[in-house]
Amino acid sequence: MTFFDTVAAETRKTATLPATAVALAVTVLGPVAITLINAVGVRAALRSGRPELAYTSPVEAVFSAVPIGTVGAVVLGVVAVGGEYTANSARIGGGRQITTTLTATPSRLGVLAAKAVTVVLLVAVAALVVIPASLALAGGIVGTEAPPAPEGVLSRSVGAGIYWMLTALIALAITVFTRNGIVPIIVLVVNSTLVSVSVLLSHLTPLARFLPDLAGTSMFAGDLLAFDDALAPVTGGLVMATWTAGLLALASAVFLRRDA
Repeated sequence: MTFFDTVAAETRKTATLPATAVALAVTVLGPVAITLINAVGVRAALRSGRPELAYTSPVEAVFSAVPIGTVGAVVLGVVAVGGEYTANSARIGGGRQITTTLTATPSRLGVLAAKAVTVVLLVAVAALVVIPASLALAGGIVGTEAPPAPEGVLSRSVGAGIYWMLTALIALAITVFTRNGIVPIIVLVVNSTLVSVSVLLSHLTPLARFLPDLAGTSMFAGDLLAFDDALAPVTGGLVMATWTAGLLALASAVFLRRDA
């Protein structure tokens, strides 16, 4: 079996999981819903004659919703690996999918690489749909009253997609370590949406800006960044990519040495 065959097999397997459909729905519908709410608020503020109440432009209404899409990216990264370790029904002999996967594809690095490629492809497709759709939605709601679009919308859009993909790969790597999806989902989802430990740490030490989520946020957040001394977008992307590569390398070493 070639690597492309392995990628095709992993893509089919991951894409047909019920959790994948939920993850893609969250990645697409979550940001669109938040964008809708934000854009309505911007329009109301502008029409009230008090534009200072419009805390964000239509463009910012979109990028402030990006963290919600991160939830779906995390779930995709988790289920690509976590599903392998879920026990099958006793009616079909029990066991776990990982045994069948490694029997069909003995190369463990090939399996892990194919899973990573699958996750990146799925998240990239979601980003290509949701970000342009959200920008169009926000612009349509605010209409002609919208202020001129700031520069860098395209680069920020690309940055948001890269942020989702790298986050999904980090979730995949952590799931390899834990062989269970609960820990990475709780840690990464809570940190992305509810209480960001990284942002709290940024108030204590400037080194927090080198944490993967804060570094990556600079790729799309612009003026929405909630802490000082943020890294430049390219630098932040490189820092997050370095974290991701390091975690994937460690995950590969663990996956190679540990019993299935």
